[in-house]
Amino acid sequence: MSANSPQSDSALLKGREQQTFSQYMRSWILRVRSGDLGQLPVILGLIVIWIVFQIANPIFLSSFNLVNLLVQASVIITIAYGVVVILLLGEIDLSMGYTAGMSAVIIAVLLRAPLEIPGITPEGGLTIAWYVAIAAGLAVAVLIGVIQGFFVTFFRLPSFIVTLAGQLALSGLVLMTVKGLGTLSMRDPVIRGSVNTFLSPERGVVFAIVTTLAFLGIQIIGYRSRVKAGLNTAPPAVIAIQTMAVGFVVSGLVWVANLSRGVPVSFVLLLIMLVVLTYLTTGTRFGRYLFAVGGNKEAARRAGIRVERIRLYGFMLGSLMAGIGGVFLVARLGSVATDTGSGPMLLNSIAAAVIGGTSLFGGSGKMSSALLGGLVIASVDSGLGLAGLPSDAKFILTAGILLLAVIVDSFARRSAARSGR
Repeated sequence: MSANSPQSDSALLKGREQQTFSQYMRSWILRVRSGDLGQLPVILGLIVIWIVFQIANPIFLSSFNLVNLLVQASVIITIAYGVVVILLLGEIDLSMGYTAGMSAVIIAVLLRAPLEIPGITPEGGLTIAWYVAIAAGLAVAVLIGVIQGFFVTFFRLPSFIVTLAGQLALSGLVLMTVKGLGTLSMRDPVIRGSVNTFLSPERGVVFAIVTTLAFLGIQIIGYRSRVKAGLNTAPPAVIAIQTMAVGFVVSGLVWVANLSRGVPVSFVLLLIMLVVLTYLTTGTRFGRYLFAVGGNKEAARRAGIRVERIRLYGFMLGSLMAGIGGVFLVARLGSVATDTGSGPMLLNSIAAAVIGGTSLFGGSGKMSSALLGGLVIASVDSGLGLAGLPSDAKFILTAGILLLAVIVDSFARRSAARSGR
């Protein structure tokens, strides 16, 4: 039988038939039973955490505290976006905390006072604009990613060792830059406004409508592209239900936020970054290569993918997100010191990505996992803070949630392997 016979054409067209709603639901239940849990555990976990802390303290789900929670989570979630990129490659970056700290320090130093370089700058010094300072901070972050990615790809060194050395070197550079200057204040109103500005109630409503329509538009584009490629996709009824769910959640968030100060601008920026990174990782060739390299590096190499180049780009993108996290960090703190970038920020960011459902073994995960995992981390921190528990209790409980997430991921992978997925 030839490849173009009526029988083969009929079989091909049959394979391109889209699933009905009932077929999709049966397929989804089968995937869950076989271990493909997706983000179901973190969503259920977040609901349980919110119920428990609300019972313990009625203030927890108040509009004021929820707005605070969204603002506090901005740094961790932004860095966690970068962590997801690195984990998709099957690598790790232990320097992201200090990469964020270095960007924050660069911004604070440039905005500290008119820059004076004898013979180069005009008399009285050169005042640096906020956007130039941010560009310089992000450029340094990308340069850190290039250097570390070069050592990992060119010398084939373990990313754990390279980024551990990078962490130590960056901690020294932060100390060297800030040492002798004390605590550097950063009072630029534009940068501070990125975390201290809130949408008016009217703009909050517009934000909810735009977000829901944007989600629907992305789903329609994805649906059409998959149908055009002859791939199975979610039926229109499922897309409609998902859009209504997103609209309900966003509208509820805006309503709650408007009872207090409104939706934080930093949260709007987080969602914009989520959309851009989701498109980059799922709708572009670079994103497909990222998953392929993380899933099986040797198979990706044999398929003609330039593995080392993709890994280098991945480290650059991860460091860029850490640099943006540094912008939020200095905007929120309003100052930098010799220990900027240290503390639990890195570990919380890695924990957020893993708790959200990104696999530690590479090739599996979504950018939205950083957002959900970051909300879990921030919720635990806020809930235990309201309960008056000390930091040690927060670390122990966060460690327990992280361990539980890794156990769920491990069981899911074993179950998927047994079912042949």
